[in-house]
Amino acid sequence: MAEDTRSDGPEGTPEQTQAPAPPPAEPTAQPAPKPLAPGFLARAAGGGALMGLANLVPGISGGTMLVAAGVYTPFIDAIGDLSRLRFSRPAILLLAVVVGAAVVAIGAGASIVSVGLAEFRWGMYSLFIGLTLGGAPLMASMVRPFGAGAVAGLILGVAAMVGLVFIQTTGVAGAGGEPGVVMLAVGGIAGASAMILPGVSGGYLLLLLGLYETIIEAIKSAVTALKDADAGALIDTMRVVIPVGIGVVVGVAVVGNILKLLLHRLEKPTLGFLLGLLLAAPAGLWPFRAGVEPEPGMILASGDLVTAENVEELREKPGKWDEAFFEPGPVQIAGSAGLIALGFGLTYGLGRLGAGRKR
Repeated sequence: MAEDTRSDGPEGTPEQTQAPAPPPAEPTAQPAPKPLAPGFLARAAGGGALMGLANLVPGISGGTMLVAAGVYTPFIDAIGDLSRLRFSRPAILLLAVVVGAAVVAIGAGASIVSVGLAEFRWGMYSLFIGLTLGGAPLMASMVRPFGAGAVAGLILGVAAMVGLVFIQTTGVAGAGGEPGVVMLAVGGIAGASAMILPGVSGGYLLLLLGLYETIIEAIKSAVTALKDADAGALIDTMRVVIPVGIGVVVGVAVVGNILKLLLHRLEKPTLGFLLGLLLAAPAGLWPFRAGVEPEPGMILASGDLVTAENVEELREKPGKWDEAFFEPGPVQIAGSAGLIALGFGLTYGLGRLGAGRKR
């Protein structure tokens, strides 16, 4: 009979005795956030810069630029976390990079975009079409495989964008008049919401509400007052800036949290909806249009009556000019195609930064 080598005493070998079971580990609330890769931060900076430039132009969505750069979902997650006081270094760093790049782009590009839209509108719109569509391949890769929910979301997104474009192109805009505090706060909520919702232009929503010129002029005046150290002029702009700023904070926090919830609980339908908005966004960007210089007696789509007294002032604000479509020539068609391709390549290349890493 084989010898029994088992030991009942404490002197057994490690192989012969069983170690006591370790105590159960304390549950952790959440894993520590991973640090952001350099390639991802580069895409975030590029997307933030494009978002800043897009927000200068009614008709272009800042959120679309973040989708194109491939940083949209982490950006929404970061907004949701910080708005609920869940601070983490990656979330703070991501928001700082995106917002900082947007602010720099707005400051550096405001005059360039303004002049470009006044003097080279068809070319600028062609470039914007390319920049917008360049994010479609990346967005489609996030949606795949296309199930029933994703397809339904895509169709709904296209329909929503086409409906918005229809409203925009019918000339429905707020009339003149001095907006109140509540209306300015509503404008801030609308602008902020559209800024982070791909396919929807905050500038256009402000035009529809009749607030675009008021808010833009207040921002310009505030910047000028800061440069000139004019405290009185700066205080005067606060009657517009403060209500709008409160609305922006509320809009970003509320819409950001709603989108975060949808992206995590209904991911595929939500991504499909965002892809639909993205694909249909260029519908309102037909490039072959030109601004019509105001003449006394004209009533602009914004509701302004052009008079001999204000005609020179309005001529210095091409953003308020009416637009008219024109028939392009062969050179303009070729140039538009080239600029669309350039914009597509820029955004697509931005989205490919760090593509080898798991998104």
